[in-house]
Amino acid sequence: MFGQSAAPKNLCVLRLSALEDVCHTIAVVQNIQQHWPHTQFTWVCGKKEAELLKGLNRVDIIVFDQSAGLKGYSALRRKMKGHSFQLLLQMQTGLQANLVSYFIPAKTKIGVNKLRDSEGKRLLINNKQHKLDEFMEFSNNLVITAGQPQWNMPLSDNDEQWVVHTLGQYIPVAVICPTASKNKQSWHIDGYAKTAEYLEKKGFKVVLCGGVTARETELANDIYKKTHADVINLVGKTSLKQLLGILKLAHVVIAPNSYTVHMSVTVGTPVIGLYAYNNPLRTGPYLYQKYVASCYHTIIEQQYSKPITQLPLSARPKGKDLMKGITVELVQEKVDLVINDFYPELLPTNRVV
Repeated sequence: MFGQSAAPKNLCVLRLSALEDVCHTIAVVQNIQQHWPHTQFTWVCGKKEAELLKGLNRVDIIVFDQSAGLKGYSALRRKMKGHSFQLLLQMQTGLQANLVSYFIPAKTKIGVNKLRDSEGKRLLINNKQHKLDEFMEFSNNLVITAGQPQWNMPLSDNDEQWVVHTLGQYIPVAVICPTASKNKQSWHIDGYAKTAEYLEKKGFKVVLCGGVTARETELANDIYKKTHADVINLVGKTSLKQLLGILKLAHVVIAPNSYTVHMSVTVGTPVIGLYAYNNPLRTGPYLYQKYVASCYHTIIEQQYSKPITQLPLSARPKGKDLMKGITVELVQEKVDLVINDFYPELLPTNRVV
């Protein structure tokens, strides 16, 4: 039995995706590492996720190409030759994760609680806590105390130098990552444009960040054209590690439900999360719930005709334009709150002219 006084020589972590859940898993892995400092970790993950994980201390990365079909499993089998793990932590549910685990040689395999396997025979029943808290409970399977989540995110010297060279002259920096994981969960162009102007008025240099997809590029270009603020548009122009470096340099990040919210948390940057379709108490920025701009609670109570306390945290409202319920004024209030709590030197009475 593994535990506090009986650490395995090595173990394998299986978490393929998505980036936001990988951010949660990093906290779990680094918590276990504190208790098992001599255990060697291997992590099986997806291609995009491997970029974020690169450089993690005492963690070897094995990439499973989820888009390669049967060839991906054959490649994984080859990569596993010569490996023999004492323990496999399967931290992802679903058929694909189960198939991948079949190719990982481990004496002991510990999976996610079946009661939480939404693709298994039983239904997900625990929706009363943040997803990260559920991830951290995984340590209890190893008789290890799940401490307060902490992250040590590696950045190469080249990535840090690139960020400083690109944005170092602009301090303080506010980052807007406008695109959500789903189109309907993104805020509207006018809201982002006016928020950029407000941030500039408060003394921030505004930077737009995001991935390389067409919808991310299009939304960023529309915001850039709409706003009167002098923003820097870096959408589609950074690697994932460079994006992480920008989020680390930033003084505040504004984003809807997306992986950038959780990446910001891992580097300790205050996040103003924008939520209408998901309960921020379950999927919002773990350390920065105070600064969330949300209309979720109002909408969900109206649609279910019940108080929020009687609904699971995973309850989802229906509708196409729910994000319009988040007002520009509400986001501005959250900006002011972040400034008051973290950067009082930017308050009008404290500014040096």
